[in-house]
Amino acid sequence: MREVTRTIAFEGTWDDDRSSLVRGIFDGLAAEWTATRDTPGRALPLLDALDRGGVAGGTAVELGSGTGLATGHLAERFDRVVPIDQLRRVMGEWVVDVGYSGNLVVLRTPPGSAHVVASALDRTGIEGSIGTVAGDDTLMVVAAEGTTGEQLATALRALAGI
Repeated sequence: MREVTRTIAFEGTWDDDRSSLVRGIFDGLAAEWTATRDTPGRALPLLDALDRGGVAGGTAVELGSGTGLATGHLAERFDRVVPIDQLRRVMGEWVVDVGYSGNLVVLRTPPGSAHVVASALDRTGIEGSIGTVAGDDTLMVVAAEGTTGEQLATALRALAGI
């Protein structure tokens, strides 16, 4: 894995093409990575750090959550866990359009996919949203008090890369 990182990530400049290439390689390795590294002892350093730091409650922002090996452990300690890269992946794969009116945002997905996006948004608890309602290919996101539908739509478009 380190050889892949050295070869791809540190040759030349970092640009969108290189970022896409690295993301594709790591996404391709994710299933094997989880299968070969999800052992009981893997979480011990994380749990030790959380214990020593007395960390609990509040919100944990999980950067680089990958396949989510640590998400369950964080969820046991924090009130809310925000796995940023998983939300970006779901939004990028399934959201095809974002519109808004007032404090409501409407996201369109391929048929049968709206619940996947709604679940990811609800689990993440995205800032400025109080919840979602999903149908088959459309979901509605309700903006929280103090957040406009336009502001929330802009944030959701950015997450979806559209």
